[in-house]
Amino acid sequence: MASIELWRVNSFRDRHGKMRHYFRPPGRKPVPLPGLPGSDEFMEACQTALGECKAAPPTIGESRTQAGTLDAAIVVYYASPDFKIGLAAVTQSNRRAILERWRTEDGEKRFSGIRSHHLSNMLAPKKPNVQKNWLKAIRGLMKFGKKMNLRSDDPAQDIEIVRAGKSMGHMTWLEPHVTQYREHHPIGTTARLALELLLNVAGRRQDAHVLGHQHINRDAKLSWCPQKTRRSTGKRLTISIMPELRAALDAMPKSDAMPFLLTAYGRPFASAAAFGNKFADWCKEAGLQPVVCDDGRVRNYRAHGLRKAALRALAHAGCTGSEMMNVSGHSSLQQLQEYLDEVEQERLADAALTKLRGAKAKT
Repeated sequence: MASIELWRVNSFRDRHGKMRHYFRPPGRKPVPLPGLPGSDEFMEACQTALGECKAAPPTIGESRTQAGTLDAAIVVYYASPDFKIGLAAVTQSNRRAILERWRTEDGEKRFSGIRSHHLSNMLAPKKPNVQKNWLKAIRGLMKFGKKMNLRSDDPAQDIEIVRAGKSMGHMTWLEPHVTQYREHHPIGTTARLALELLLNVAGRRQDAHVLGHQHINRDAKLSWCPQKTRRSTGKRLTISIMPELRAALDAMPKSDAMPFLLTAYGRPFASAAAFGNKFADWCKEAGLQPVVCDDGRVRNYRAHGLRKAALRALAHAGCTGSEMMNVSGHSSLQQLQEYLDEVEQERLADAALTKLRGAKAKT
């Protein structure tokens, strides 16, 4: 007797000795098939299951949500181009973490019934910076919900969060700190290369850990598009390689890997966070201890502090705001004004004290 083999059909004998037949499509629940293989009843059920398999797969989490709830709105939002294409991967991860926590607390509530005072009461106990991040994630969801007619208004639009005092942000490295780091991590180490790379390009850690030989153009300059502005301005930066970075690159062992910065196993860093954590370890190895800053907060030396140090050095070298923007990739002069103001304050203070000394000499 001839036998046929049906795609995705599994047969087995149960504990009662009866033959069972199931159609098992990928990513879906098995479908029981009635009758005997080859019978009209069996083949019709198999054909129906095959047609459903070729249809669009269900949205992840769809079967566990009720229509009209916050749960369901978030599931649809995750699958939309607004979220998957409109947001960078890092932003997706950060906002997903916030929305998932909100789902855990209020997922069964009606999405259209959420009002501004509900959101205000939810955000009130949180710290100002946490409120800011939550509000960004909520506004993205509400804007999408209004566009898709899941609700008629945007309750997050008029919410005002508590404004915290201006934070100093990451601690800026000064020349003695850079010297101390260099003395501990000599030329030829990845730790030293990381420092010189960050200082040379005034870059963020998400750019530094992926920069490599593929970004050196025919003029022997670094040329790349920063990840943070890739979706907004799309501006490409082309920067000369300074002698300190060139010396650090030339001293590194030869490797077939494209990125400059590699782990102890000779592989690229898995993420910007992984590189940042390793750089923090290198700072501790160099003896750079946490410092109590002017705002009373204790801060450690981090990679982003070198970006600020590089900008500070550019400002003190007499660079204009436009020149600094074309090194750092900032999109507005306002973001660099603090460095320019620092130089101007120091210049005016020196001029004032010089006049004072001159006046005292005359008397």
